[in-house]
Amino acid sequence: MTRRDAVHPAEKDLTVNTRSGTLREPTILEPREWNLHSDILAHIPSSILILDPSLRVTFANRNFLIKSRTEGGEVLGKRISEVFPPVILYFTDLEERLRKVCQTGRPFEGGEMEYRAPGLASRVYFYSLTPLKDEDGHVESLMLFMDDVTEKKNLGERIREVERHLASVVESANDLIVSLDAACAVKTWNSAAERVLWFTPREVVRRQFADLSSESDRPHLQVLLTELARDGMVQEMERGMKTKGGQELLISWRFSAMREEGDRVVALVGVGRDLTEKRQLELQLIQSAKMAALGEMAGGVAHEIRNPLAITSSAAQILLKKGEDPELRLECAEKIRTAANRAAVIIENLLRFARPSEGLVERVDVNGAVEDTLSLIGHQISLQSIEIDKRLAPGLRRVKGSKNQLQQVFMNIILNAYHAMPEGGRFSIESRLATNHHQKWIEVRFADTGCGIPEEHLPRIFDPFFTTMPVGKGTGLGLSIAYSIVQQHGGSIRVESSVGRGSTFTVTLPAERPDA
Repeated sequence: MTRRDAVHPAEKDLTVNTRSGTLREPTILEPREWNLHSDILAHIPSSILILDPSLRVTFANRNFLIKSRTEGGEVLGKRISEVFPPVILYFTDLEERLRKVCQTGRPFEGGEMEYRAPGLASRVYFYSLTPLKDEDGHVESLMLFMDDVTEKKNLGERIREVERHLASVVESANDLIVSLDAACAVKTWNSAAERVLWFTPREVVRRQFADLSSESDRPHLQVLLTELARDGMVQEMERGMKTKGGQELLISWRFSAMREEGDRVVALVGVGRDLTEKRQLELQLIQSAKMAALGEMAGGVAHEIRNPLAITSSAAQILLKKGEDPELRLECAEKIRTAANRAAVIIENLLRFARPSEGLVERVDVNGAVEDTLSLIGHQISLQSIEIDKRLAPGLRRVKGSKNQLQQVFMNIILNAYHAMPEGGRFSIESRLATNHHQKWIEVRFADTGCGIPEEHLPRIFDPFFTTMPVGKGTGLGLSIAYSIVQQHGGSIRVESSVGRGSTFTVTLPAERPDA
């Protein structure tokens, strides 16, 4: 036997050019080389069958024999129809595909088959068909390559199940849930968002999210979202959103960033809650507390009005007695006009304070709000021997909000100081412009020399209905409502106190930009 006669019959299959799908000229392999090629092919972790043009198996690797629970003798020389169950051949049309590859010389890129060996659970395989050609380009053999993808498919199904569950959670949520791309355009829009704002997902997807907000909030919202997309910082905000019907709703949003590898922000997720009904209830509560404050200072207001009325009455009596004196008549007329204007200002401030708020849409002069509040209660404070010290910085920037509501904040704090100094004392009010985190703020400090607040009560002073006053002397809502109003204005309120020395309340509000 010559060395060529000693070549293993599988030598042709082992010399396949895997790039071109053609056979190289068979070469004589040393036993060691043949064993290496045989081992490589045998240990490939995928199943391989080599078939001749008549679709008979000429080679089966070890992986196929293990997966199918067969021996080489049960497979080699068998037709493909004798190796695979008829149901697989029927559903994959495998025989027809093999014949077509043999005729055309073009590979079949792949498909799926489900194969169940005796006594084992079904396995899913991804298979492909490759023609093996001689150097003249004629198809000599066909290679059936099968890769077990059962675990991958099960994992994919589990992932899809999790995705379906998460999608169901998002769709079933009562909160508005939206996602935005890195350019702040809408990507997803859940059922709650559609129910509240009336827009369908098709109508908002790819639109800029800021375009759905009220016109006044739009530029600021776009800036906040752009900063979030760049820096990935969590943003909480309350913004007016326009419904499809043109109605404006107040929505509380919390946006956070989605990141990929490398910490790059790829999307934004926002969870929103409709605050319209809650805000209406808050406004009703604020109005009730406002009426309570008016009742408490009614005596002082009445006294304030009585003074100009007394001046008017005195001037009128003088005119009746000595009306013939032109100089005296002019002086009395001027006193009557001044007193009437004073009474009109007091009444106007009282009515303005009493009327319901109309939203946070004004450009408020904080110093003016402080002055108007003092005009309502200043006399009452002075009657209790309380000295008022005002140091209001001139030319302060304005804040966006409600003057009416800010007056109520100041009124509640001033009344709190008034009750803390029953024997008199000193009450100072100071305003100034401050800078923090590149943002300009208006600070208003209210300091009294009253009884102070015990340390154990400090964490609770802004809680609703918390009061240390006797029953019937306070509702416990004043500071709670002040805290809520300041929060709605995007600001903060803090307190420092020492028993027997007094308390200082500091209200901080975001200042408008100079070009606003």
